[in-house]
Parts: sequence; structure tokens; C-alpha cells
Amino acid sequence: MKNMYSLSESLSTAFALICTKLFYNGARLIRQPFYCRGKSRLQFARGLTTGYMCRFDLLGEEHDKRSKKLIIGENCKIGDHVHIVASEKVVIGNNCLIASKVFISDTNHGNYSIRDLNSGPHIPPDHRQLYTKPIEIGNNVWIGENVCILLGVSVGDGCIIGANSVVNRDIPNNCIVAGTPAKIIKMWDDSFSEWRKVENVINEN
Repeated sequence: MKNMYSLSESLSTAFALICTKLFYNGARLIRQPFYCRGKSRLQFARGLTTGYMCRFDLLGEEHDKRSKKLIIGENCKIGDHVHIVASEKVVIGNNCLIASKVFISDTNHGNYSIRDLNSGPHIPPDHRQLYTKPIEIGNNVWIGENVCILLGVSVGDGCIIGANSVVNRDIPNNCIVAGTPAKIIKMWDDSFSEWRKVENVINEN
């Protein structure tokens, strides 16, 4: 399918291409505006493409500016308004397709899974201690519009995450998930060469 760009869109893309060549060598196209806090903590392989108004917050200690917090594999395509927060580590595999308005964060303001006085409701959220767990996303993963992927999650190779899903637990390879929280609805079956529905019992494990 051929793209039909307007004159203004063509000019905007040309400007973005120049910026990409100057500041993001190896990427295919980083559309502007693009905001990256902690650029030295970003690592990407060739072919990276981003949409408009993406934001990467790559946090860390002032003395440790070179450790990579966000690692993106080859030929990944990221849509508009995608926000990624990486305080510990977020790894995205090869050939991933990420739709627009996706939020991926390995960071929480506070820890709500254990007894923690510093995470109580009497403390303003912005003053609570940051709690982090790494995120890993496999190869050939397709993430739909408005998806949230929360800290500590591992998404297997070949997965599809339906639009508006919230992923708060690990997903094995070759699954389709959807919902809030996201649950497995189909798995790839090599013997039938098709996506097959999964019984509810799997989601209850």
C-alpha cells in the first residue's frame, strides 16, 4: 500500500530524516518532535522508526550515564505518542511493531505488593520511593493501540497484545492476549498452523 503524504507532511518527514541522520545514526526515521531524557542510556539496532511525539524517560544515577536502560532490537516500528520509562531496564526484541499511545514503564511511585510505610496514602505519590523491575519484550511482538505494559513483565516471542490491554503478568511465546488485566485468548498451534482459542483454565494459572 503506497503512502500519500501532503506537502507539509513531506517537509516534516524530510526534516526528521535530517535529524535522524545527525543524531540517531542507524535509525530509519525518528519523527519530530521526539523527547529522550538520558539519551546516553538508549541503545538501538538498525531500522528503528518512531512516530510523532514519542517520549523516552531513561532514568539513572548521575554518575552512571552510560549503562543502557532501554535496548531496542532491529527493525522496530513505534507509533505516535508512545511513552517508555526505563529506570532499571526495558528490552525490546527484533521486528516489534508498537502502535500509538502505548505506555511501557518499569517504574512505580511506591511498592504496593509488600508492607511499605513509604508507599502509604498520606505521602504524595511524587514523594514516594521509586520501585523498579525490568521489562523484557521478545521478537516479532505486535502491541496494539493504548496498551499499558507494567513493571516486571516478560512478553514472549511472537505475541500479539490487543488494543487497550493492561499487561501486568508474564506472557509466554506465541500468544494473543487482551483485556484489563490482559488474559490469553489464543495460542499459536504449530501442528494446525493456526491461532487456536485457549480454555479459561490457562488464564487461571
